[in-house]
Amino acid sequence: MASQRSAMTLERVYDIARLARLELSPSEAQAMVGDLEAILDYVDQLNQLDTSAVAPTAQVGDTLSALREDNAANPARADEMLANAPARQDQMFRVPNIIE
Repeated sequence: MASQRSAMTLERVYDIARLARLELSPSEAQAMVGDLEAILDYVDQLNQLDTSAVAPTAQVGDTLSALREDNAANPARADEMLANAPARQDQMFRVPNIIE
């Protein structure tokens, strides 16, 4: 299956850089043309692989390590939390009214 994408151009590199809010010098932009072309060529190679026998998955790593018991190691005290508040009332943060 041949790639249907158009070649990476200097104009496209500058468009991508603008979207990413990057400032590229002319030499950096020219180098990016080759780098992005190589990345897209690799993606084209990956797209040619037969993945019909591979089950879709949302997560490839072990997610069990992300689940742990949630224990407070050093519970915060109200006076410590409010110590740097610009305004407070009793044991609460005081904020400006936003609804009349």
